[in-house]
Amino acid sequence: MASKKPENMTFEATIEELDAIVENLENGDLALDDALKKFERGITLARAGQSKLSDAEQRVSILLQNDDESPLSDFEAQPE
Repeated sequence: MASKKPENMTFEATIEELDAIVENLENGDLALDDALKKFERGITLARAGQSKLSDAEQRVSILLQNDDESPLSDFEAQPE
């Protein structure tokens, strides 16, 4: 089964897969090539998760800054 692109995954799915990768790497039962592939995937997932978390934090910050009289505007995610 092909792995989903991290940008198409939910934050929760990203963290879940990242946890599984960490567990596999900690077991130490992987061949070097497999461990390296898992590590690369983990880095990609970690970066995608951090980006999603930053976007969510920015949205919350925007909502908290506006008062009840401020007009609503669409949120636009920052390009990576």
